[in-house]
Amino acid sequence: MARRLENWSRLEVRAVIRFLWAKNMSSFDIHSQIVEVHGKEAMSIQNVAKWCRSFQSGRQDVESRNMAGSGRASSSTTETNTARVEEMIQNDRRVTLREILSELGLNFGNVQHIVSDVLLYSKVCARRVPRALSDEHKATRMICSLTFFQRYHSDG
Repeated sequence: MARRLENWSRLEVRAVIRFLWAKNMSSFDIHSQIVEVHGKEAMSIQNVAKWCRSFQSGRQDVESRNMAGSGRASSSTTETNTARVEEMIQNDRRVTLREILSELGLNFGNVQHIVSDVLLYSKVCARRVPRALSDEHKATRMICSLTFFQRYHSDG
């Protein structure tokens, strides 16, 4: 029975995969060894097989360089793109997502994510406005609503 390692890095696991691959072990056996020492959360059998295939095709390093399908793809949600989108909205509150994507060269989903989730804008009456209201705005809206409600009940 092997000792169990509690603290480990992904780089360390990949180095172990490369070492055991060089000793001509199968992906399944490599995965079994990794699970025995590092635990089930270390790496899936599919990722072990991917790394073995990449070493087989000539890869030398164990550093992650955004290997196709291994992890998260690069994102267009950068500070630069976010600033450019916000600048376009500030210049023209009626700008559409399609105008933004054609101007900046981003895809629709990324522009929508930046506008809705990062900048927290929502569309109100064909204008982009910040989603969160301040306490002062909430109080003003409540007063106006109560006034309208009272007028409705008194005037009919």
